[in-house]
Amino acid sequence: MRSLLISTAIVLGACQNVTPVNSTYFPVADWRHEDGADQPYLLAPGDTIQLVFHSAPELDREVKIAPDGSISLPFIGAVQASARTSDELQDLLLTAYSNELRDPQLDVIPVGFDSQRIFVGGEVATPGMMELPGQIDPLQAIIMAGGFTDRAKPQNVALMRRMPGGEVMTAVIDVNAGINDPRLASFTPLRRFDVVYVPRSAIAQENLLMQQWFRSALPIDFSLYYDIAGGLRR
Repeated sequence: MRSLLISTAIVLGACQNVTPVNSTYFPVADWRHEDGADQPYLLAPGDTIQLVFHSAPELDREVKIAPDGSISLPFIGAVQASARTSDELQDLLLTAYSNELRDPQLDVIPVGFDSQRIFVGGEVATPGMMELPGQIDPLQAIIMAGGFTDRAKPQNVALMRRMPGGEVMTAVIDVNAGINDPRLASFTPLRRFDVVYVPRSAIAQENLLMQQWFRSALPIDFSLYYDIAGGLRR
């Protein structure tokens, strides 16, 4: 019975500091990532959207977002769709087509969604991209990645997420506290394209971490989705 309780505590435990870490890449801002509220869905590479032009039905089509996050459309060429909501993309297209159509009216309807993936990196046994099997927290994702290495710092696990509006935020999670005392645990569901990073040293070195690891280690669709310079939303 005792071993069962310990196993349950390990699976559920993940205590976190809900104050975002301030750095060059992640300015402090309100991140209500822990409240469980639904957030607007952000389009990503691989998703399929239907475009309905009410004033020019000959332009109606379904398009799949390319690996670089763009879609290509008649008259206006390539448009960045990734990391935007469907409403944001609709507003962008209305503006773009205002110079091509007399009275542009269109709807952007997501009709196909690519797999729900996260990335677990750093000091875990098998870092890499994995499918979300359901509602899991950062510790469960780490367990799926083979658990911590003996060099890991479980007190300083970083959770990175692109927020509605385009900014990228991070929170520092003390997973160790949740393992040692379930009363300190705080369940934080992961979302599509979240990045969980287990550092070897304190997360205070986050700027260096981002320069050396984030830009080079992520799969191409993840790095394009985040684009920490903000270029995807221009």
